[in-house]
Amino acid sequence: MKKYTISFKKISMKDISLVGGKNGSLGEMISSLSKKGVSVPGGFAITTDSYWDFLEENGINEKLKGIFKKYNKNSTKSLIETGKKAREIILKSSFPEKVEKSIRESYREMNKEYGNKISVAVRSSAVCEDAPDASFAGQFETFLNISGEEELLKAVKLCIASSFSDRVIAYREEKNVPHLEFALSIGIQKMVRSDLASSGVMFTLDTESGFRDMVLINSIYGIGEMIVQGSITPDEFYIFKPTLKKGFDSIIRKDLGRKDRKYVYGAKGGLKEAKVNKNDALRFSINDKEILTLAKWAMIIEEHYKRPQDIEWAKDGETGKLFIVQSRPETVHAPTSGNIYKEYKVKAKDEPIITGIAVGDKIGTGKVKVIKSIKDIDKFKKGEVLVTGMTDPDWVSIMRLASAIVTDEGGKTAHASIVGRELGIPTIVGTGKGTEVLKEGSTVTVDCTKGLYGRVFKGKIDYSVKEYDLKKIPKTKTKVMLNLGTPETALKSSFLKSYGVGLARLEFIIAEKVKVHPLALYNYEKIKNRELKKKIDEITIEHSDKKEHFTKELAEGVAQIAAAFYPREVIIRLSDFKTNEYRNLVGGELYEGEESNPMLGFRGASRYLDKDFFPAFKMECKALKRVKDIFGLDNLSVMIPFCRTVEEGVAIRKEIKKTGLNSVPVYIMAELPSNITLNKEFGEVFDGFSIGSNDLTQLILGVDRDNAKLSAKYDENDEAVRRTVAEFLKQTRKNKKKVGICGEAPAIIPGFVEFLVDNKIDYISVNPDSFIQTVMKVHDKEKK
Repeated sequence: MKKYTISFKKISMKDISLVGGKNGSLGEMISSLSKKGVSVPGGFAITTDSYWDFLEENGINEKLKGIFKKYNKNSTKSLIETGKKAREIILKSSFPEKVEKSIRESYREMNKEYGNKISVAVRSSAVCEDAPDASFAGQFETFLNISGEEELLKAVKLCIASSFSDRVIAYREEKNVPHLEFALSIGIQKMVRSDLASSGVMFTLDTESGFRDMVLINSIYGIGEMIVQGSITPDEFYIFKPTLKKGFDSIIRKDLGRKDRKYVYGAKGGLKEAKVNKNDALRFSINDKEILTLAKWAMIIEEHYKRPQDIEWAKDGETGKLFIVQSRPETVHAPTSGNIYKEYKVKAKDEPIITGIAVGDKIGTGKVKVIKSIKDIDKFKKGEVLVTGMTDPDWVSIMRLASAIVTDEGGKTAHASIVGRELGIPTIVGTGKGTEVLKEGSTVTVDCTKGLYGRVFKGKIDYSVKEYDLKKIPKTKTKVMLNLGTPETALKSSFLKSYGVGLARLEFIIAEKVKVHPLALYNYEKIKNRELKKKIDEITIEHSDKKEHFTKELAEGVAQIAAAFYPREVIIRLSDFKTNEYRNLVGGELYEGEESNPMLGFRGASRYLDKDFFPAFKMECKALKRVKDIFGLDNLSVMIPFCRTVEEGVAIRKEIKKTGLNSVPVYIMAELPSNITLNKEFGEVFDGFSIGSNDLTQLILGVDRDNAKLSAKYDENDEAVRRTVAEFLKQTRKNKKKVGICGEAPAIIPGFVEFLVDNKIDYISVNPDSFIQTVMKVHDKEKK
């Protein structure tokens, strides 16, 4: 006996052939995960039996066969004509009596359960939809805030018709899914009043790198369709799974979005756009407790399905409760093994003309085609760079032809991001003004190889790419670690089989994320320059307490690196800006003088202990304490640069202890002759050494490495440097102290790696692009 509708309560993943992947998942979560605290709104499924009977009674299949015989998949015009004819046939047809009766009865049952005239969401649930290799995310039409039997029947028919929209036809072609063997079910789900609160999407991995230990949550005000459209930039949160499981509040990154609009209920059904007031726009759309609840639910769902998930959620503004409204397999990274590592080298001389959020890890080149309206998509040619304000599912037919995509709006879960990621097209979203800056017909290179930092360069930029099979990278006795400065590249770099991070620099985080001199934040209330205060206010817009801006941004930057390599050791070098570099920060001129030779000036340990700078040093320590105590990342070690005397070392250790960083190992950069000569004494103060070959060479040879006229004299392979390093390693070995190196010498000087292995160094730390070749050199030397 045929079943035309079934309650979600009676559905599981075993029923996919009858109710499709989306409905099967909803039923599965209600029956299996409700007892674990995961809340899912109720409803019912209109089955594939209903769909096939609808097609058969109206003779639709035969009519569609005739239409698709004439379809030319390489013609946009043919695509538009075919879709239009197919949809017209469906919309002119009537539901079989038994099907219509069953839909009405199931809707009445929902009204009895939840109260009269409830509003519902009407969504497709195709049998091959939400499959691990083809999500069909956002391809079908969704109808929201539908109330009443007649409106429901209209929405159901429109939903069926949307299975032959231009974008769905194009997507099926892309995924080799037959057009006329496509069984469709439809889900009718109680609406969550997120129009009065917030909603969003989340993934149980990092969407760009495929890093599995992260939950990524996007959130906006109102109903979530605006996220997929990419018309606004959502709030974004990263939660680290391993320490969340241990009970820590591991929200390691929080980015405030541009949320000036939202979707709310329309007076006559459906949705309408409304403005978000300015105060709300400058606040996060969900609080920390809600972020952590959602992340925990995401992990429960992922654990149940045994694979990464793409999840939609909503908060009910009437009850304050959170709900999961759907979950499907993540389709981009989940099917891959993650053993192939690609290394790009972009040979760009000039700065990028525009930047944004990168999607994927590829490079695309082509001529710019600015298309601001869907009505102009037939002007787009294969191989061009698509530049637009935002995309929605109707753009898929041309997106698949693009060499790259650039949008003004959107975040990592916007429609352009989802499609670009799935089709493997370099995509940069959220540029703010790409349609204004990028000139029609000009050649550009779109670079998505630097983590989240997407760059668009003028002209065709040369680049090289190497692929490595990480399974073939050997293990070595001498540890090979990584030097990192940009948090955005940490997740991708974590796939390299390194022993951790031998040098994590804070300078990039402070310059690019904090942007303001720490003392200008500490003394904000005392600053009299109005223009300067206005500039600081713009940068620190999230925070009334300006010191918190420094702590938050620095803690989040460090946490991203520490999480990427957890539980492997990550050695954080405290800030080593020179005076001229600190002066370049916003407000820096108030606190920094001018030095004739900043390389030998007010830097490192001397700066930290200076009474005027000391509050800034304490702010750095506070940020690291947050990473350890709040986020739960206990794989941190600290490194002190440019420590001139043993007495300075003793004083620094004492002050670090006072900040509460008691159990954290503290290393010293061995980069001064005093560190080498007094290695035994420094070793009694610190837990280990890292040779800074750049500064050490400068000071052994008496060469200012910033002076171009002396560049020929600056040689890390000079015999004086090699002998110093060899003797230092011999002495520290005798004193049983851990020693590594984090300068550039191993990567750029032939034979230097072998020299270090011969002298039994504990670890060698290099940049990611030098890592694999360094491992191979170490392995070959150890083998001999």
